[in-house]
Amino acid sequence: MYRMLIVVPLTALMLNACVVSPDRHGHGMVVAPALPVVVELDVEPYYYQSGYYYYYDNNNWRYSNAKTGPWMDLPRSHYPRETRFKGRPGGRGGDQNRDHDYQDRR
Repeated sequence: MYRMLIVVPLTALMLNACVVSPDRHGHGMVVAPALPVVVELDVEPYYYQSGYYYYYDNNNWRYSNAKTGPWMDLPRSHYPRETRFKGRPGGRGGDQNRDHDYQDRR
């Protein structure tokens, strides 16, 4: 009987200390799912997947539950292998061959 009086409260205390409740607002340990291998962005540098917004800026990815933020850094292990842009030559963030074309025209 005395053993139960000690074990039950101690067990309840240990279980309470081990339970982690994830914070879905970017302040806790919740990390957005990894991006697909190839991400194709439109005019704006935002991508939406599985309830998260992803923002691409200067080769870095951030994520949030809302397009207005707050934004958290996405771990590099969750980055896509390739980022493409619709409507841009080569689909890769601008006209990469612009200087080549200019030099070839001289």
